[in-house]
Amino acid sequence: MGAERHSDIKIVRRLFSQARPYWAHVAGIFLFGLLATPLALLLPVPLKIAVDSVIGSDPLPAFLAFLTPGSIAKSKLALLVLAVCMQVLVVLFIHVQSLGSYVLQTYTGECMTLSFRESLFRQVQRLSFSFHDARGTADSIYRIQHDAPSIQYIIINGMLPIFSAGITFLSMIYVTARINLQLSLVALAVSPFLFFLSRAYSVRVRDRYRNIKEMQSHTLNIVQEVMTAFRVVIAFGREESERERFSRHSGETIRAWVWLSFIEGSYGLVINMSIALGTATVLFIGIRNVQAGFLTLGELLMVLAYLAQLYGPLRLVSDKISKLQNSLASAQRSFELLDEIPDVVELPHAQPLTRARGDVEFRDVSFAYDKENPILCDLSFRIPSGTRVGIAGKTGAGKTTLVSLLTRFYDCDSGAILLDGVDIRRFRLTDLRNQFAIVLQDPVLFSTSIAENISYARPVAGKKEIVEAAKAANAHEFITNLPNGYETLVGERGMRLSGGERQRIALARAFLKDAPILILDEPTSSVDTETEAVILEAMDRLMEDRTTFTIAHRLNTLRNCDIILVIEDGKSFTEISDLANAYK
Repeated sequence: MGAERHSDIKIVRRLFSQARPYWAHVAGIFLFGLLATPLALLLPVPLKIAVDSVIGSDPLPAFLAFLTPGSIAKSKLALLVLAVCMQVLVVLFIHVQSLGSYVLQTYTGECMTLSFRESLFRQVQRLSFSFHDARGTADSIYRIQHDAPSIQYIIINGMLPIFSAGITFLSMIYVTARINLQLSLVALAVSPFLFFLSRAYSVRVRDRYRNIKEMQSHTLNIVQEVMTAFRVVIAFGREESERERFSRHSGETIRAWVWLSFIEGSYGLVINMSIALGTATVLFIGIRNVQAGFLTLGELLMVLAYLAQLYGPLRLVSDKISKLQNSLASAQRSFELLDEIPDVVELPHAQPLTRARGDVEFRDVSFAYDKENPILCDLSFRIPSGTRVGIAGKTGAGKTTLVSLLTRFYDCDSGAILLDGVDIRRFRLTDLRNQFAIVLQDPVLFSTSIAENISYARPVAGKKEIVEAAKAANAHEFITNLPNGYETLVGERGMRLSGGERQRIALARAFLKDAPILILDEPTSSVDTETEAVILEAMDRLMEDRTTFTIAHRLNTLRNCDIILVIEDGKSFTEISDLANAYK
């Protein structure tokens, strides 16, 4: 239990550190919450005036007697009007305070959540491909979208109400003790039991909340897989089996939630029965004191009203501790993501790089995705700037891995990769990757317009530059024939366009980036012969005065290369005559 409590404190401290830019807003919410305490203390006062001073003949409470003119204090009707007006004003102020607090809470909470999501999103983009290959994307998406709001629930909807409830609780204890010490001690007797019950409950349910979130993340992964491969699912008639898989995992989550709801309901039952027992005990003793003349009926009614507000904070704290377990589990998962150490890191004083010449050298480079299965072993070669390099080899030989190391999507396990004679690990990551234009086998387009997809390489580019890049990529003609031209929306992953059209837009993007090093990864493997000829013509123009790495299975794609690197068993050789043998 001690370790769990230490963990909770650490999580809350990190959340408050994350929310540092919004401390002024949080302080405003806290002050708004403090206003609720004096307003709550005033709420039973009109009832006491009506019972003791209007129906009975007791004097007004001292603080009201000081503020009330004598003419009103001597008139029963005037006192009744005072009580009624005071009741209306107190309720009005309570609701105004509640409205202001709610609006400020909403604004601050959403801002903090957005900031936390941005931190997680930034971290996800920093993490290497190895992390995403191992974890998949659905879990990261779940943590960004569903776990990040924990900062709002814990700080604004959890800790601040608990602090305010603590102040209200102490205030009610003080006021009740001033009226009748015995009743206040009786009312306070249930507090230690509620505290220890809450601690035991929080330890029990935290892991259950965490397991449920893992289940929900896995279910989201199923949805993402099916929607991403929707055409394959339909083509093989697997809709029903995928639905069953989704339902099976969702059913497990439902059963976990039902069991957790039973635990929560049982906890709430024990809390409310404890409070009911305390209230009944105070009522019994209070009535006996009224009968004995130790209390007036108005004082007893005030004690009971304050008692309801005294137990209110206890009930609120117990309820918040219950609900905080869900948010604490989310916050823990969020910080686990933030604490992930990227495999590819930038040196503290990395040197800038404006534009490279394009000289590339691999020196005894070795790499493995897992230690038991090395992909590249002691690979060495040197490519002068402006050279067109063809990379060939059997599937799984390490062709794509080679260029992924060059762009630092992964870092090599041993050896070094040099750009213009400098180890690429010494450059700023952003500057290094700006030296490359990449065209993939399956071009990645975003669900925006054609113009925005081309300008993704250089967002500040004007319309004229975008059109020139499209012309160079042999894409201008088919774009202008579309109903909306360059403003045509390409759909999710560009699925409204053909494979050849998507590839030419990707080439246009590469033209617009105008990077000194070009990487073409199977750029024509999924298009017909006629489209391939158009793409190859555009590629020839794109390769001019650039260091180019072209990965291909089709020998025709490599016809204009100066050097052929055939990757076999993790090693390379550059004899063009051996190229055909590599495919036997």
